[in-house]
Amino acid sequence: MDEVIVSDAHDYLLAHYEEYDFIWSSPPCQSHSRMVKATRHKVRRYTDLKLYEEIMLLTKDFRGSWVVENVVPYYSPLIPPTFKVGRHLFWASQKPMFEIQDVKRPTNFIKSSNKASKQVLHDWLGMQFDKNIYYGTNHCPAQILRNAVHPLLGARVLNSVTSVSTDLR
Repeated sequence: MDEVIVSDAHDYLLAHYEEYDFIWSSPPCQSHSRMVKATRHKVRRYTDLKLYEEIMLLTKDFRGSWVVENVVPYYSPLIPPTFKVGRHLFWASQKPMFEIQDVKRPTNFIKSSNKASKQVLHDWLGMQFDKNIYYGTNHCPAQILRNAVHPLLGARVLNSVTSVSTDLR
């Protein structure tokens, strides 16, 4: 049976990480993204270090397998990633035993910012929903979809990490 938990994921991880065998974390990437430096956004903000807090917690305290995913940042990562696939960096409890192939993205992927391009991203990801999901004050209907890990890429990462951890036990 599945359970839906509505909570701050960062706080939930700290309180419940010991209850799981495998953890995939994907903290918000907006403050790390190269887009924050390349766009018209004039809002100054600190880089959200929760990404590194989660990597450090899982490295130090978690006994199971784990993966933390984020975009390639505009700065040199403060903790070197375990591997890179396309525009994503991955920190993991172990390195995959084989190279993970990226999934080809639609043309003008990063410039997807209207309702028409939102539908292209829905089709590419194989998911449909009618509502817009916004992060903070951003009103781009496609942002959440651009930031998503494609399900096939996610499955490749999950399969590689879980097969490695199964082989090690």
